[in-house]
Amino acid sequence: MLILKQQPVRRQVLVITGLVLAPLITAILWSASRTRGERQAEVREQAESVAVTAAAFLNHSFDALDSLAISLVRHHPVMALNREESSRVFARILGEQPLLLSILLTDTNGVPAGAAPELPVPAVASPDRSYVRQVALAGSRVVDGIAPDPISGTLTVVFGYPVSDDTGSVVGVIGLAVNLARLQSVLAGIPLPEGSVVTVTDRSGRVVVRSGDAEAFAGSTAGDPARAPGDPVATSRRSGIDDVERFYGDAGVAHGEWSLSVGIPRTVAAGRFIPLWRRNLSIAVSGVAAFLLLSLWFAHVTARNVDRLRSAAQRIADGDLSPPAVARAASLEFAQLQDAFVTMAANLRDARDALDRRMRQDRKMNETLQSLQRQVVRQERLAAVGLLVSGVAHELNNPLQAILGTSELLERRQGLHPEVLEEIVFVKTQSGRAREIIRNLSRFSAQQSGQATQVDLRHVIAEVVQIRRGNLQLSGIALEVQEETGRKVHASFTELEQVILNFVINAQQSIEASGSGGRILIRLFDVGKKVRLEVLDDGPGVTAQDEPKLFQPFFTTKPVGKGTGLGLSVSYGIIDSYGGAIGHRSNEWGGATFFFELPAGDAGDDTTDDRQALLHRSV
Repeated sequence: MLILKQQPVRRQVLVITGLVLAPLITAILWSASRTRGERQAEVREQAESVAVTAAAFLNHSFDALDSLAISLVRHHPVMALNREESSRVFARILGEQPLLLSILLTDTNGVPAGAAPELPVPAVASPDRSYVRQVALAGSRVVDGIAPDPISGTLTVVFGYPVSDDTGSVVGVIGLAVNLARLQSVLAGIPLPEGSVVTVTDRSGRVVVRSGDAEAFAGSTAGDPARAPGDPVATSRRSGIDDVERFYGDAGVAHGEWSLSVGIPRTVAAGRFIPLWRRNLSIAVSGVAAFLLLSLWFAHVTARNVDRLRSAAQRIADGDLSPPAVARAASLEFAQLQDAFVTMAANLRDARDALDRRMRQDRKMNETLQSLQRQVVRQERLAAVGLLVSGVAHELNNPLQAILGTSELLERRQGLHPEVLEEIVFVKTQSGRAREIIRNLSRFSAQQSGQATQVDLRHVIAEVVQIRRGNLQLSGIALEVQEETGRKVHASFTELEQVILNFVINAQQSIEASGSGGRILIRLFDVGKKVRLEVLDDGPGVTAQDEPKLFQPFFTTKPVGKGTGLGLSVSYGIIDSYGGAIGHRSNEWGGATFFFELPAGDAGDDTTDDRQALLHRSV
């Protein structure tokens, strides 16, 4: 029923919009036509203005040529047809006149009497200059047609002037050759839109100079109307010699009876018109859209109020208790019904929030209880470790003292072979390390750390390599070391040796479990302000279900009798006590990588001892 009631209103809105849109579209089309005409008139005016300016430039340039010619014909060496003196004068003038390509002085028969630059011998021997005869007969200036310069071959137009003696008789002719290529470059430098051309034609319609593609059109018939010097400037729209439609401004050039045409492409006017058309169209469309939307809003205000209340009731039924958007109601009844919905949603939301808070409190209590239970279990395990370690330490310290004492007595005997002494020193070193390990286990069970000093991890790695070298060789496992830093860390040498040794032993046992030889890599490098040590192996790796339990006390994946599950747990306690981080990840070999990071104590040095030679060899 609601949809049926809305249909007539929509239809009325569409009819009203159509009635408003029809005159608006008419106005837009009329405005577009006017704007297009204005842009075309603007381009016509630009072509006319540039044509007047360019014609004035040519007139000024040719006035300068006339002044120069008047000065030359009155010069005594020129009047006397003195070849050497005239050539020197002409050469000096060429350096001051950029439009002139050459100057030639001949007698009335066309025989050269001076030139700059000098003419080649063939040109002197067989003169062929039609303007000379015309000037000699007319006794006034004559503009010759387009012809190549006899020296450079460049297209020129020659302005011929009569040279008279003291009696007033014409005795010679001066020809000033205008460089059309240079004149073309001047015209091409006029700022015009892209695709515009400036064309100079003679009175027969032949192209003298063109700012674009002059080589292709020079000397051809342009078909443009010739303009006399006194004719007013005219504008037109036509296709030029290159079949491109342009708006042209045509002006006459006083000298040479030439016409100058400036053509601006018709597309320039379109390019200026289209942005304005798009802007006006966008404004009109936006106005129509705004009017249509406003009409629809007023037409459907009642339907929207009902639909809003229905949607709010549906959201509450679906469990969404967010407050309904409060809007201006169409009537008092709608306003009261809307307030009732808002109150109902607020009460339901408060009740749900109270239940959520209670559930969060219960969840926090359960998490706290579980954390306390884990701590109790850990403390119980650590207490058991403490009792075990205290008993083991007591039982092992006595035999270790005996071993150390016996080793010292043997070391004092005279005549022992150096290799035997070396082995005795090794036994003493390992006995001392065993004693330190027992002490470290005691400290771990008591949550205490050993005495910390500045430790070079390269020395620790060297000790581990020396300890495990023989055992790894027997298992067919290659051990490699990569060291990229010499920075020291603040820790206990023995504790770090224990951690690295645990990593290497775990890697060895993992490879041995796969039933074949393998590879272990110890890598040391910097990570920002920390030093990182990694032990990589190509064993089977660690399963996803075992990863969370790797550093828990008494957890082990080894068979009974092969491990106690304390190695990684003790290592975790050691690294954590020095503010470091320890962890595990998979590597590109398919095996496991155990690592730890410790804050760097200093930059270290590059000194090494004899044990460093072992670090770059494979075992």
